[in-house]
Amino acid sequence: MLPPEVRSILEEMRSERIRGASWLAVKGTDAYIALANILKGEELENALREMKKEVPAVNRTMASLYNLARFMPVTGNPEVVRAKAEEFTRLAEEAKREIGNIGSELIDENEVVITHSFSSAVLEIFKTAKKKGKRFKVILTESAPDYEGIALAGELEKLGVPFEVITDAQLGLFAGRATLALVGADNVTSDGAVINKAGTYPLALACHDNGVPFYAAAESFKLHPGLTSEEVEIVERPYARRGYRVRNYLFDVTPWRYIRGVITELGILVPPKEI
Repeated sequence: MLPPEVRSILEEMRSERIRGASWLAVKGTDAYIALANILKGEELENALREMKKEVPAVNRTMASLYNLARFMPVTGNPEVVRAKAEEFTRLAEEAKREIGNIGSELIDENEVVITHSFSSAVLEIFKTAKKKGKRFKVILTESAPDYEGIALAGELEKLGVPFEVITDAQLGLFAGRATLALVGADNVTSDGAVINKAGTYPLALACHDNGVPFYAAAESFKLHPGLTSEEVEIVERPYARRGYRVRNYLFDVTPWRYIRGVITELGILVPPKEI
């Protein structure tokens, strides 16, 4: 049985609507640190075994949670648990910075970048490109029904990056006006597919038809070592409008053939062979 303090963190992770797989993985380290502050010895070992199931269950689509659970050892020593949790957080921060450096080199002067949803990795690319003095514009979807795109618009406004918000239904119309597509990823499968906010696949198709290079940005802990695109469990969240049930799968699957590359801290990987 996990302590209430740890359960509370897991519930906070489950209820999050805007921030994605990177944030959830780092937030998960808080749960491990809380566990190490409360338990030790055999009780800690038993709780860590339970966490192997509970952490990925927060959102089974996200490879980051699966890999966090794999990263954490089963031990009765709370100091080891704290050290590993802090190491994961440090590696995640370093990965994001490196993705910013690598990805920003894809943005040329007067680039028009189209994106969908809110990706902290993509935002890091925008921040780094801005620091390098590059001038570019972003086209972003509102990303219904949770409107992650509106949250991204707020961040771009703070950065002073010009942007244009469109409805999700206009992805096909505006893809042809872009010169580059950048999205995040909640999971990159072993066969090279990108699992991301529903609507990513239509964007990839529209970019393919318009000759716009399409890249995903993902820390290496979002690469799933075992699952193929057909095996990923896509989460659906209950949703209704005016009394009618609306189907609301949170993610979709973009096949590797529409993806120019996956920007990681290890470099730009070409799916599926380099995944």
